[in-house]
Amino acid sequence: MASVVLSEAEKLYIVHGVQEDLRVDGRGCEDYRCAEVETDVVSNTSGSARVKLGHTDILVGVKAEMGTPKLEKPDEGYLEFFVDCSANATPEFEGRGGEELGAEIANTLYRVFSSESSVDLKSLCINPREHCWILYVDVLLLECGGNLFDAISIAVKAALFNTRIPKVQVSEDEEGSKEIELSDDPYDCIRLNVDDVPCIVTLSKIGYRHVVDATLQEEACSLASLLISVTSKGSLTSLKKVGKGSLDPESIFEMMETGKRVGKSLHIALQKVLDEEESLGSSRQKVGFLG
Repeated sequence: MASVVLSEAEKLYIVHGVQEDLRVDGRGCEDYRCAEVETDVVSNTSGSARVKLGHTDILVGVKAEMGTPKLEKPDEGYLEFFVDCSANATPEFEGRGGEELGAEIANTLYRVFSSESSVDLKSLCINPREHCWILYVDVLLLECGGNLFDAISIAVKAALFNTRIPKVQVSEDEEGSKEIELSDDPYDCIRLNVDDVPCIVTLSKIGYRHVVDATLQEEACSLASLLISVTSKGSLTSLKKVGKGSLDPESIFEMMETGKRVGKSLHIALQKVLDEEESLGSSRQKVGFLG
């Protein structure tokens, strides 16, 4: 993970500010920085999104490919996550540093999406036991400026919202073998319902209080954080503690309550942006680097 080195005086300044609910950049403890979200930024994918949160920059592409359902779930499709940490994002990603973080992020995403209700995987099944859609979700870290997991989860949800999967016609010939025909019409497609896709809210403990959307400097002052995945209805689907420090039960309870509250408003803000972008259709001006 990208990190910064702070002097004791700088740490003290940040910690004291957080105790007064006033952070270095003027935010309160429960405020996110302004996030830029743009969908449909990579042309050769089924869906894509780019999210900039402070100095953190994430690109996510989703590719739908036909495959065979897993044996234990013969009537469902599934998601596969790949995370690539660009060596340009931070010098610490050169060599094997990026691989370890990439594996940790992918494992976290698998855990977040292991909830049955997050994505309707049955809608990805074409023929039970024979054909299904596999969604390959590629996450590219372009720049790391703190609060990586939240930014990634926002980008993944936006890319899944943007994903269009071709409709399939299955016909059977006289010998009983199945013929699969994909629709050529770009508007004749399946859209994923992302209402229950969770977002991650990271709560970093600093002094006696906790903050959301920590900057790199604030992360350097935090010994323990809680990663909570929250649905738009405010229910928790997974919980993970990171960092060397410990958290007492009371702090954990408070952080979970904050996470639910902040998570709900994060979902509302994200959905509003996604709906607005969608309503513009092809008239929308692309602002991303691939525009």
